[in-house]
Amino acid sequence: MTVSTVKKENLTLVKENGIAEIHLHVNKTNSYNLEFYQELNAAIDDIRFDPEIKVVVLMSDVPKFFSAGADINFLKAAEPRFKTQFCLFCNETLDKMARSPQIYIACLEGHTVGGGLEMALGCDLRFMGDQAGKIGLPEITLGVLAGTGGTQRLARLVGHSRALDMNITGDTLSPQEALEIGLVNKVFAQEETRAKTLEYAKKIAASATYAASNIKLSIMNGKEMPLNVAIRYEGELQNLLFRSEDAKEGLTAFLEKRPANWQGQ
Repeated sequence: MTVSTVKKENLTLVKENGIAEIHLHVNKTNSYNLEFYQELNAAIDDIRFDPEIKVVVLMSDVPKFFSAGADINFLKAAEPRFKTQFCLFCNETLDKMARSPQIYIACLEGHTVGGGLEMALGCDLRFMGDQAGKIGLPEITLGVLAGTGGTQRLARLVGHSRALDMNITGDTLSPQEALEIGLVNKVFAQEETRAKTLEYAKKIAASATYAASNIKLSIMNGKEMPLNVAIRYEGELQNLLFRSEDAKEGLTAFLEKRPANWQGQ
């Protein structure tokens, strides 16, 4: 696959070998406004309709920051109705990542706070450098709540008590503390974070991606269902996989003791 690069004002989308990289470069802290989220939304739509892309990595090209969240000057100048619609649009954009078949990974090499963490929570996985800085939701210090999924996605990820503590204190965590509570999935040596994240992405992109997509959908959608309904939903997805070309290839390759030639279908 040839390399495709589309550079916009606030981000750059790079596609190569089944992986899409979304590079954030808004400003020195990646503090965003509506225009950034419009660009992110467009990039996600582009990726969703690209059958070649299996894994997406969000990363920052700004030193020391993944993202500090929404631009405070932008929010202060906006009317309450506009701010409400802005949060809704951000949540709709992040929800697209959760509902897309691709696996989304947040590569956190710098401070990840406020809306920056909410963006990372919209991803399926979060990998962080051991010297990346702080991660948390300090919105309460502004007299508001984390309104782009920070109260809801965080609670579903780390549990309601931990999420409540983080939200009502505004305390930030170190990478190791974030790992211990399950907020991030892996912590790498700082200088290896991007390379290790992309190495993981390449491994997933070369695997049985049709199965991986359905596993993601089973987990993401099933957690909102009663267990008995979710089990039936899981069974329906398994039925689809049993009929897939990849399942036939996987079983055959196992019996023939050779690597599988995955087709993603």
